[in-house]
Amino acid sequence: MLKLLTLFFWLTAVLFALPQGVEKAITHSGIPKADISLIIKHAGESTSEIASLNAHQIRKPASVIKVLTLYATLLELGFDHRWKTSFYYTGTLHDGVIDGDLIIKGYGDPTLGSKDIGQIIDALRAKGIKKINGHIVIDRSFFHVGGENSSHFDEHTYSPYNAMPDAMMFNERVSVICIRPRENAVIKKGMDQSYDVVDKLVKLNVPCRGRYAWPGIKIDPTAPKPKVYLRGKISKKCAERRICKVITKPYLSFYYALKEAMKNAGIAAPGTLRLAKLPHDATLLFHHYSPPLESILAKTAKKSDNLFARHLLLYLGAKHYGAPATMTKGRAAVREVLKAHGIMGTERLTIDNGSGLSRSARLDADLLANVLDHAYTHYGNRWMNLLSIAGVDGTIKRRFRGTVVKNRAWMKTGTLKRVKNIAGYVKNQQGKLYTVVILVNTNRGRWKASQLQNEIISWLVRYKEPRSTQTPVVEDTAAVPTEENVDTQVVSSSGIERYYVQAGAFSVVPPKAFLLQLEKLSLPYRVKYTDKYRVMVGPYIKEDDARRALQKVRAGISKEAFILKDE
Repeated sequence: MLKLLTLFFWLTAVLFALPQGVEKAITHSGIPKADISLIIKHAGESTSEIASLNAHQIRKPASVIKVLTLYATLLELGFDHRWKTSFYYTGTLHDGVIDGDLIIKGYGDPTLGSKDIGQIIDALRAKGIKKINGHIVIDRSFFHVGGENSSHFDEHTYSPYNAMPDAMMFNERVSVICIRPRENAVIKKGMDQSYDVVDKLVKLNVPCRGRYAWPGIKIDPTAPKPKVYLRGKISKKCAERRICKVITKPYLSFYYALKEAMKNAGIAAPGTLRLAKLPHDATLLFHHYSPPLESILAKTAKKSDNLFARHLLLYLGAKHYGAPATMTKGRAAVREVLKAHGIMGTERLTIDNGSGLSRSARLDADLLANVLDHAYTHYGNRWMNLLSIAGVDGTIKRRFRGTVVKNRAWMKTGTLKRVKNIAGYVKNQQGKLYTVVILVNTNRGRWKASQLQNEIISWLVRYKEPRSTQTPVVEDTAAVPTEENVDTQVVSSSGIERYYVQAGAFSVVPPKAFLLQLEKLSLPYRVKYTDKYRVMVGPYIKEDDARRALQKVRAGISKEAFILKDE
C-alpha cells in the first residue's frame, strides 16, 4: 500500500510538474502556489497545455472579466453593430417649426459626447428644423438601473472609474473643469449648467511644485445643483489643470449641450427639459449612430473602461431578452451566449456588473482560457488586437516597454486590493502563439504578483518547445497530419505528380473558422509546416481537378490562393 501511495504521489508530481522557468519565477516571487492560478497552452487548441496550476480554483477576476463581457457581446452583435440614439417629434412639423416636443430616446450609447453634438445639429438642420415650440423630452427607459451617479466602490466616489450607466449617457458621465492659474480663470468644459463651480483658490507667486501644484477639491452633491468647491493654494506659474469628476447627471449635461448648440445654430427652443417615455404617436426624425462595436470593444479592453463594460452588459441583456435592460438580464445573457457557442465552464462564473469593479465577481482560469481560445479560433488577429498590446498601447503600454515582450503580448489586466491578474496571448520568438492566464489573489503584495507575471511572460517569449511539440495540430480536423506525415504524404510519391491549392499561410496555427470554410466546400486539406503553417487543399492527380478546387477557394475563401505541384 505504501509503495502504491509513493508511486501515486510521484506520478502526480511528474504529470503536473511546471516548466522550470515557471517554477523558478514562482519560487522567486515568494507567493504561495495556493494563491496562483495559471494556464499556458497553444492558442486555439483544446489540449496541449504547457503549464497548468490551480486551473479550476475560483478567483476574484477584477478587470480580466471584461474579456467575457466583450466576447459575449461580440458573438451576439458582431463587429459592425452600432448603437443608436433616436430623435422624434410630437405634434406637427410645418415650415421648419415643430409645434410639439422634440424627443430623444437613448439606448445606452456609451460613446455619445460633445463631439456628437455638431452632427446632431446638422441632422436637425437637414430636416429643416428652425424652431421647437414644445419641450425637449428625454426617454431613458431603455436601461432600468436607478439614478446613482457613482458605484461607491471605494473612497474615490467621484472618480470616473466609479461612474454608473444610463440610457442617455453623455461624456461618460464625466464633467471637466479647466483651471488656468496663469490667467486666473476657471472654465467648465462644455458650458454645462447642471452644476456650479465655486472658486476659492488662492493663487500665489511661488514655484509650481508640492502642495502648490494642484488644487483642493470638494464636491457637494446634496444641493439642488451639485457644487464643486476649488480650495487651497496653487501657484500662478502652474500650467492648466484639468479636474475630471463624476458630478452631475449625463442627461442634464446632454440637454444643456444640445440647447447651447441649437442656440448657436439659430434653432429656437424656448421649452425646458422633461423626462418621459416616448409617446406611441411620435414621428421619427432621424437616428444618430455610434462608432462600430469593434472600436467600442477596443476602448473597453485597452483602457479598461468600467462604464463601457457596464453598458455592454446591459445592452447585451436587452438585445438577448428584450427591454428594459437590467443587470439580471445582462448577467444571464453573458452566460447563455457563451454556453450556446460551446464554451465550457460558465456554471463557475459570477459576472456581477461585467466590469470587474466588484467584490463578488468570480471565475477560474480554465473558463477564461476557454473563452480566449474560442475567440482566437473564430476571430484571430482581429480579436487579439482589441486587447492591450505590450509596450504599445492600453494598460500594458508602459509595463513591457523596452522589454523582449514588446509587440509579443496581447493582454487584459485586472487589479483590485489583493488581486493582480493578466490574461491573453503571448507569441514566442519562434512565432508560436500561446493562450496565457495568470490569476494571483494574494496578500503578499500586488507588485510581487506583477513581477511574477512579467517573469513568466518574458520566459515564455524566449521559450523553445521540444521538437515533438512544434508540429501543427488543428482541433477536430482529422485530415490535418503532423509535420512529419505531411512530408511523407506530399513529397515522397515515387515520381507521381500531385497538385495542391495553397489556400493560406499563417505564422500561427490556422484559425478553426478558416478551416471550417474549407470543410463547408467539401475540400480535402492538410496543414504543412515549413517556415509557416500552410493550408494545402488536395492532393489532386489531375491539374484540371486542382484548377476547379482553386476556383472554389478563390470564390469563397481567398483570392490569393494558387496551385503548387509536387513530384
